[in-house]
Amino acid sequence: MKEIPYFRYNYLYSEFKNELDRTFSETLGKGAILGQQELKDFERTVADFLGVKYAIGVGNGTSSLLLMTRVLGVQKGDEVIIPSHTFVATAAAVAWWGATPVLVDCGNDHLLDVDKVEAAITPKTKAIIIAQLNGRTGEMDRLQAIADKHHLVVLEDAAQAFGSKFLNRCAGTWGIMGSFSFHPAKTLGAFGDGGMIVTHDEQLAHKLFCLRDHGRDPQTNEVVAWGINSRLDNVQAAMLSVKFSHYSKTIQRRRTIMQRYCDRLAGVSEITMPPAPNTNDGRHYDIAQNCEIEAEKRDELRNFLKENGIGTLLPWGGRALHQIPALQSSMHFDRHALARTELLFKRCLMLPLNTSVTDDEVDYVCDTILKFYR
Repeated sequence: MKEIPYFRYNYLYSEFKNELDRTFSETLGKGAILGQQELKDFERTVADFLGVKYAIGVGNGTSSLLLMTRVLGVQKGDEVIIPSHTFVATAAAVAWWGATPVLVDCGNDHLLDVDKVEAAITPKTKAIIIAQLNGRTGEMDRLQAIADKHHLVVLEDAAQAFGSKFLNRCAGTWGIMGSFSFHPAKTLGAFGDGGMIVTHDEQLAHKLFCLRDHGRDPQTNEVVAWGINSRLDNVQAAMLSVKFSHYSKTIQRRRTIMQRYCDRLAGVSEITMPPAPNTNDGRHYDIAQNCEIEAEKRDELRNFLKENGIGTLLPWGGRALHQIPALQSSMHFDRHALARTELLFKRCLMLPLNTSVTDDEVDYVCDTILKFYR
């Protein structure tokens, strides 16, 4: 029996071992630990890659969300619209400042259902946050039009969509600010935590550069505001630069794996697959962060896969935001209006998808699924 874990963290290192060893040694050897040229170079690389003016490296993806809502001025009494299908950090970035996350249902692509956003807007609405999940970017033209109509701003939680595009424009660059995570399991993963905020706005960028470093102005070193300690350290930036130099091949491989899953499982009526990468609608370019399927008899299928050595995951531990008892009183939602999310969390399952997975392993996973449904 094959053993296919959901993720092989050791492969993050072994895949580019020689380059990583050399960069690690050189960076530490010259004492470049915090706020050095490697970080500035990586920030410039990210900004150029995404097509934005400013990229601000921070300690993790959660900090990037918290800092975005902070500089926007989200506060007690405000409401911020967020998707019901997203990681808890998206909601925390709103609730942390005393504001109320307002949950809106997801669509069939598992992203925020843009058709349901306008009904959730009230006089208290401060902003809309969309989470670009599974390597896919939502319908940003329509969402931005709604935001403009109501004089609201859009923030993007693009933690799972670094390099994903909609209408040839990268995730994270549509809204006034966008956030990214370099968690090891992401398509561009660090060896620990890391995050990034991007924006076209010079004033917002300056505030973010200050707030990530205890409120200190990077030009004068004077404290100009209350801030936090959330810097992307120089060593992580250097290692991420190495991995970024291979990023196009990384995404190509992930898209190939996703396409293989889609091709092999296309005829299984009990399964709903995510959009296949080769389905060219002229609008989306997906980076295949996750293979999040919907499956009948989900729990039985997951157990069967486990018995056959295949690791899987349930998104967010198997609970949507509104299903977390400890947080329910801090959010606004109508469970009946989240019907698609309710159904999704009874059916969704994530299959192994990363560059360590071989074609033979994909076939083994698919063969095992086919065997289960026969």
